[in-house]
Amino acid sequence: MVLKQYYLGCLAHASYLIADEQTRQAVVVDPQRDIEQYLSDARAGGFTIKYVVLTHFHADFLAGHIELRNRAGAQIVMGARAQAEFEVLKVGEGDVLELGDVRLEILDTPGHTPEGISLLVFDGTSDDARPCAVLTGDTLFIGDVGRPDLMASIGVTADELAEMLYHSLSKLRALPDSTLVYPAHGAGSMCGKNLSTETVSTVGEQKRFNYALQPMSVDEFKRLVTSDQPEAPDYFVYDAVKNRQERPDLDATLRASLTPLGIDDVVRMKRQGAELLDVREGTDFEGAHLAGSINIGLQGKYATWCGSLLRHDRPIVVIADPGSEQEAVMRLGRIGFDNVAGYLANGMAALSPRPELIRVVSRITAPALAERLSASPRPFVVDVRSEKEWQTGHLAHSRNIPLTHLRERIGDVPRDRPVVVLCEGGYRSAIGTSLLAEAGFTNASDLVGGFRAWIASSLPTESNGGVGS
Repeated sequence: MVLKQYYLGCLAHASYLIADEQTRQAVVVDPQRDIEQYLSDARAGGFTIKYVVLTHFHADFLAGHIELRNRAGAQIVMGARAQAEFEVLKVGEGDVLELGDVRLEILDTPGHTPEGISLLVFDGTSDDARPCAVLTGDTLFIGDVGRPDLMASIGVTADELAEMLYHSLSKLRALPDSTLVYPAHGAGSMCGKNLSTETVSTVGEQKRFNYALQPMSVDEFKRLVTSDQPEAPDYFVYDAVKNRQERPDLDATLRASLTPLGIDDVVRMKRQGAELLDVREGTDFEGAHLAGSINIGLQGKYATWCGSLLRHDRPIVVIADPGSEQEAVMRLGRIGFDNVAGYLANGMAALSPRPELIRVVSRITAPALAERLSASPRPFVVDVRSEKEWQTGHLAHSRNIPLTHLRERIGDVPRDRPVVVLCEGGYRSAIGTSLLAEAGFTNASDLVGGFRAWIASSLPTESNGGVGS
């Protein structure tokens, strides 16, 4: 048996290829949308990808089932409750996908979503009666379980899903302790609240250390699993719906989106409502950028923040260092943002004959900010971290406006005094200052190094208290 995990760090997403070395048949589970790695490994092993399985309709990325169907001829497999526009082989409790000596047995494990399934993996060459592994999708993570509140907005309540999840986990707890656990996400995913950095565990380890697998009543479980969940980005519902639909594959999207545009075309499209997305590092953006653009750097959690701040129903124009355009567009495609209209040809060099279109954002060090905070007028400090981060430690008199809410709360930020934006390390504050610049602020600065730099400079902080001014 071949069982290979593919881990995509920027989306904290794990997918899998399982193959039988005798029959050369394979299955891919929960693939990302750019599928070349699965096709390449299948070619190298001489495998035919027979099935592509979605353990559920994912909300945080657009899965590659359509792409594997189109490119490899794989049959799409989902749980019996799945309702999709495309043709699906529906499977339920006890059904088996035969690959040869390797077989996959279905467990119905709803809770994160109604159609959720897990896959028991049996290797007949070693032990035909005991599963060697279970692929748990978003039902069971390492150190956590899938949150039950993501589907509430489209007709299923968090309470109903939490009860389903409770019973699904009892099935997984009953598996042999030695069974390897392979989830669909790891630390950093917003599909749970306490995910481990580990990407594989065992049922026995999870029974000992996973808070959600400890003995408790269903009501206790519901209270525990629905509390303190991180705020889900707006694009989650969009992707959950998009994963149900027949749609163009990623290759078609890239062909349509990778269109070079002149600066005059980009300015015209901005006036007509397009969003200008500068994907360079924050320091480069702040040194010089096209007026009206926002910065979400490729080097951070790019796709998640794009999905949180951009709109999927407006054209997007990418501004990148030459050669980075395809990666920027492809990673937008991973979350279903197929509305890229093109990219600025030659990047920022295109602005050389149009200096009037160039804007800059000032930067300030922690010691310099501390000095200004003791003078008058005192800068207005915007902390764009989450509320939970802010409560654990923050600058006195700072105002917490989480980055996901900055646009809607732009009226809370004064235009008649200096503004300083900070986050933990600088990535989110670069985004935040770009949002203020897009809104016409000319008085906003980015705190270099963020809260970590403030701490490293041995400057005072507070861990609680009211809103500052």
